[in-house]
Amino acid sequence: MSNEIAIDTGTDELLCAIRDRVAIITLNRPQARNSLSDHLTPALRTMIRTCGENPEIGVLLITGAGTAFCSGGDVKGMGAHRDKKKTDMSYDEKVADLQERQRLLTGALVSVRKPTIAALPGPAAGAGLAIAMACDIRIAAASAFISTGYLRVGLSGDYGIAWLLTRLVGTSRARELMFTAEKVDAERCERIGLFNRVVPDDKLQEEAFALAKSMAEGPTLALRYMKDNLDEALLFDFATARDHEAERLVRLTTTADHREAVQAFIEKRKAVFKGS
Repeated sequence: MSNEIAIDTGTDELLCAIRDRVAIITLNRPQARNSLSDHLTPALRTMIRTCGENPEIGVLLITGAGTAFCSGGDVKGMGAHRDKKKTDMSYDEKVADLQERQRLLTGALVSVRKPTIAALPGPAAGAGLAIAMACDIRIAAASAFISTGYLRVGLSGDYGIAWLLTRLVGTSRARELMFTAEKVDAERCERIGLFNRVVPDDKLQEEAFALAKSMAEGPTLALRYMKDNLDEALLFDFATARDHEAERLVRLTTTADHREAVQAFIEKRKAVFKGS
């Protein structure tokens, strides 16, 4: 195994290590099913930003310790234990605060210009599901399941869950999953397009890392432009998206990575990309 570099996240509730140009970010509150907390969430925001900007990292792989991915917000914390600062805020201040927290979490994750993978060893619910869906690809253990969860706590959703869900599974299924908050098993998640792959529980981390590593070895700029193209496919009409695709491809024809790929094809060998 190649060298793994541990990154200090400022809290043991979030682990981060870099191996083979893959940043492995692990939500580490297994006793609380990796629910979000005042320590974990700010650290996760920081890691998404710093790993997203680090040229030594090609892919972000987000997973959970133990047998859960992330069970979302800490429901117990929604009760009597609210911190004083939050309860003293006005309605407008609370709205602005949540909007900012969302922008720096799922907003930042969607904005990362390199492939992002969520590896789900178990359940993802509420905001935890939104985090998984904000990644490009989801690979899950056979025992994993999801639930939108908000209905159960009398809330309507946050962190962009309705937008993300609608784009992944379509409007009628998104409504069903939001209005019922039912548990959806891994097999059905794969069938409706919410999970890309389902693997045996004991193979999850190995297969997720192999997938991440193969992408991290790819041509960085081409992957970045692919992501731009794919994002624009949901925003623009065909002609505009097609024109932007052409601009990006022509720009890539001048890169060293493109020349290396062509040479490797001719020489029947694996290309070695340098990200330039």
